[in-house]
Amino acid sequence: MLKDLYLKIRGILSEAEIEAPELEARLLIEGVTGMNRASQIANSNSEISGEIQEKLISMAQKRAEHLPLQYILGKWSFMGFEFKVGEGVLIPRDDTEVLVGLCLDYLKNSNGKTALDLCAGSGAISVALDKLANADVTAVELSDKAYNFLLENIKGTNIKPHKGDIFECYRDFEAKSFDLIASNPPYIKTDEIETLQTEVGYEPKTALDGGADGLDFYRAIARRWTPLLKSGGAMAFELGEGQAEYVGGLMADHGYINIKTAKDLGGTDRAIIGILP
Repeated sequence: MLKDLYLKIRGILSEAEIEAPELEARLLIEGVTGMNRASQIANSNSEISGEIQEKLISMAQKRAEHLPLQYILGKWSFMGFEFKVGEGVLIPRDDTEVLVGLCLDYLKNSNGKTALDLCAGSGAISVALDKLANADVTAVELSDKAYNFLLENIKGTNIKPHKGDIFECYRDFEAKSFDLIASNPPYIKTDEIETLQTEVGYEPKTALDGGADGLDFYRAIARRWTPLLKSGGAMAFELGEGQAEYVGGLMADHGYINIKTAKDLGGTDRAIIGILP
């Protein structure tokens, strides 16, 4: 019965010290059967086929090895949109909604809506800007695996994918082409990556490693991509903890004004935006 299967999955996750075994057991079952929590409770005495049981137990065992739940499910939601994810692409996180919020506020009051998403990964930011602001988005990603997920996730949109290295491919675009440049760049210090939780270790290091001080990508983007902004255009970043002051100063040094930050639910300055006069 479904309730017995749920208890077995929950037990596997609990034994592996997964933080929220009840929730994750429900999510695994929903991912395979399509039944949400309420439906699972209502159908708790339903019989489950052996094939589905085997599949779910196998998924639970993978999760017990701390493979990210999102990779096991093969999909994850961000700002109400579902994204295909898997090994090789950064998992969309709620923190990034803070950055998207700043971008949406800017675009709402902007005459132009050409946007550039650097280090686009799964395309979460690009799709949010396309769907919620009707922006004309170009998404830049270097990694082969991440780029393939990006292509999948932007199907049915007008987003233009561009495969390239942000340290070099600024040359592929004309000056003053964009109203907004947004990025959730790699921003973790190189020597801190090994200290992160086990699940993060499965995510691509290229999407995490921001160099010795975690700030390599901010410096490169501010220096090399600012000339691609139109006058009155904006540059916006997601931030790592404790990076707001440095990145704000960096943006000011490159001519940005009206620089402001926004906090995440934990009170950390999680995103920053500035205007190019």
